[in-house]
Amino acid sequence: MNPHPQLPFVTSAEAPSARLVHLVACEDSAAIAGLLGDHAAFLEGQGFSAKDGAFTLLPGEDGVGAAILCVASARVNDPAAFGTLGAALPDGDWTVVLHGLGEAALESALLGFCMGTYRFSLGETKPLKTRMVVPDDAKRLVALSKAVWFGRDLINMPANLLGPRELADMAGAALVHRGATVSIVEGDDLRSAYPCLAEVGEGSERKPVVVVARWKAREGAPRISLIGKGVCFDTGGYDLKSAAGMLRMKKDMGGAALMLAVMCAAIDLGLDVDLELRLGCVENSVSGHAMRPGDVLRTRSGKTVEIGNTDAEGRLVLCDLITEASESRPDAILDAATLTGAARVALGPDVPALFSNDDELASLILESGKTTADVMWRMPLWHGYDAWLDSKVADFGNVTSKPMAGAITAALYLQKFVPDGQKWAHIDTYAWNDGARPGRPEGGEVLGLRAILESLSRIHNNS
Repeated sequence: MNPHPQLPFVTSAEAPSARLVHLVACEDSAAIAGLLGDHAAFLEGQGFSAKDGAFTLLPGEDGVGAAILCVASARVNDPAAFGTLGAALPDGDWTVVLHGLGEAALESALLGFCMGTYRFSLGETKPLKTRMVVPDDAKRLVALSKAVWFGRDLINMPANLLGPRELADMAGAALVHRGATVSIVEGDDLRSAYPCLAEVGEGSERKPVVVVARWKAREGAPRISLIGKGVCFDTGGYDLKSAAGMLRMKKDMGGAALMLAVMCAAIDLGLDVDLELRLGCVENSVSGHAMRPGDVLRTRSGKTVEIGNTDAEGRLVLCDLITEASESRPDAILDAATLTGAARVALGPDVPALFSNDDELASLILESGKTTADVMWRMPLWHGYDAWLDSKVADFGNVTSKPMAGAITAALYLQKFVPDGQKWAHIDTYAWNDGARPGRPEGGEVLGLRAILESLSRIHNNS
């Protein structure tokens, strides 16, 4: 897998004969009528109407001459609004012409096109035949596009090809290539530094690996610690998942893929931040060495946790990484994980749940999500449920005694490892598109990527 993918973009010099794709505000009836011209009656007879998402091809002298996509003005910052282009445009080179949408729509349109052209296949790959002309100053567009494709590739990779070691190696290669310093922790060093995380991986022949990476724009830049859950496959352990529940568990490293993609893009963009990244790369399997229900584990913090369910392993991976990140007191800690089904029940597949102990940090992330059309929804750290994590034999348990509020209690568990005064946010994501939609092919998805990058940019601006 190539962590630096060839994107479907060309320069105007490389595509002198590119055809035009007209992007027009669906409210601008005059502009639409002008573009349709003599073809208006025919297209209306074919069912075309100028509503949000409407797409049509216009004939030319030698076949298709141009294309039109209608977009609601309120959606110009949403790449998904333009995602139809990735699948609907015929082979060849194309260049965007905007009508009544504003220049800010150009990046959204090109990113949406790129997101829509993405395909994952381990079979024979075919060269990209549909390409889009991009401006010469497309640094941000290219960085975002590479990050989306890279993150999706990682999540989509079958677990037999992407275990803990392979994920760590992919992360290391991508980050060293960008000038970051990378440490790989494994074996006895890992068991000493991350004892709870180590226990999660003991049931697998593919032993756990932790990636610690650092990149600094300058001395004195805001220092942000990113953490990603990298469970490369989750059987559930002795609390075994059903066959249906296990089918997509290659995506259980979606939090790690997201945070790795964020750091790659942040470096490519040269954001003025001091970044740390920790990825807990493990496999949760069943064997004679696996952790059992009822076991009591000691964490890096010294706190003990009783295992009430081996399928609640993600929080056991994250807690040691949060403890270590907190020790240097960064300006903020952000963790991401495919942590609970409860978050999906509450918010569905498209909207990650956001938890934070700091209102300013939470507002920053939420507003960044709105700006980039990459939304999250804040959920409460309701401490009335803390007692649900009580244990008779340890400091607390990894699951609760109640069959409800699972996303909240998982976040409360993680908060136990965040020191007072340390700003922290936790993102509970799905990392998957259940079905194909414009700009969102079925499979892995780096939900929250644009929101987090915008937050990092604004942290700098506010510092």
